[in-house]
Amino acid sequence: MIRLFKPYMPELPELESILYSGALAYGNYTKQFEQELKEYFGTPYLIVCGSYSDAVSVALGSLGIKPGDEVIASPMACLVSTQPYLTNGLSVRWADVDPKTGTLCPDSVLKQIRPNTKAIVHNHFCGYPGHIDEINRIGREKGLPVIDDGIECLGAEYKGRKIGVCGADAAVFSLSAVRFLNCIEGGIVIFKSKEAYEKSLLIRDCGIDRSRFRDELGEINPDCDISLAGYSAMMSNVNAYIGLQQLKQLDRLLSLHRKQASKWDDYFSQHPEYSPIVRRDCNPNYWVYGLLADNKTESIKKFRDMGYYASGVHMRNDRYSVFGRQDAELCGTEEFYNSFLALPCGWWMD
Repeated sequence: MIRLFKPYMPELPELESILYSGALAYGNYTKQFEQELKEYFGTPYLIVCGSYSDAVSVALGSLGIKPGDEVIASPMACLVSTQPYLTNGLSVRWADVDPKTGTLCPDSVLKQIRPNTKAIVHNHFCGYPGHIDEINRIGREKGLPVIDDGIECLGAEYKGRKIGVCGADAAVFSLSAVRFLNCIEGGIVIFKSKEAYEKSLLIRDCGIDRSRFRDELGEINPDCDISLAGYSAMMSNVNAYIGLQQLKQLDRLLSLHRKQASKWDDYFSQHPEYSPIVRRDCNPNYWVYGLLADNKTESIKKFRDMGYYASGVHMRNDRYSVFGRQDAELCGTEEFYNSFLALPCGWWMD
C-alpha cells in the first residue's frame, strides 16, 4: 500500500555534534534557519517557533487578539489548526466552504461577521490555496486581520506569490513530521507589518527583551521590566538544524509532488467520474492530490484496492462538541465533506 504521507528526512551529518555541544536551545542554527526562510519567502518579518500551536498563539498576541474575542474559521481544517484558538480563550464561528475546493466561501464569511469578531482565519485546504483576494478584501473593508492558515500549504503559490506573502496580516505554517518542511516539530509565523513582527519577538520569548535582560555580569538585570505576557515558544537548535537540511531539498520535493500530480491529472482525464480539485491562478504544493467523488466511501475502497491509501483526511470540525453548537447552515461544507478524498502524491512514489 502506498501511504498517504511519509516524513522526509535528509542526511544530518552534524546532528550528533549538536546534541553533545551543550547548545540545544534557540541558537545559531535557529537564527540561520530564520534568515534562510526570510530569503525563501522574500520578507523580513518572519519568526520560527517550537510548534504550530506556539505559532498560532504568538500570532494572536502580536495582532492584539485577546481571550473572549471571536474568530471566523473554516470547519474543513486540521483539528491542529482550530484547537489553538479555543485554548487561547477565543470562540470560533464557522463560515461555510466552497464545495468545489474546501476553502472558505467569501459570501459566508461576510454573513458570519459579528460585533465580537476580531479576525478571519483562512485555511488553505490540504495545500490548495483559497479565495485569497476576496477574503483579504473582506478583512480590509471590515477592519479585521486575516490570518492565513498554511498548516498544509507551505510552498503553494497564488498568482505567482508564495502563500505567506499574499496580503494577509499574518500567516502560520506547520513544520511537524508530515508537512513541508519537516523539522519533526515547529512552526513559522509571517507578519505583514513591522510592528506586529517586533511585538512577536517579545511574545515568543516570555516578553523578554534579550538586549537588556542580562547585566555586565551575566545576571538578570533588575532594571529590565517584563511588561508583556508571552510564551516559551522558541525553536531549538536541533529542530532548526533539521529544518535547514530540509530547506535545501524543498524545491526538489515540491517538484516531485507536482510531477506526480501531473500523472494523476492524466489518469483522471480518462476517468470523468472523478473531479480533481482545480483553483484558477493557484499552484498547489500537492501535499495530497484532492478530488471529488459521487461515492466517497466506495472510491476510498477502490483506490486502496489499487494500492493507494486514499482518505478523507479531515473530519468536519463543526461536529466536535468542544466548539459548541452553532446555527449556521453549512451546505457547502456538507457537500464537500461527503465527496472529498485525497490520494498520495509524494516524493516517495514511483
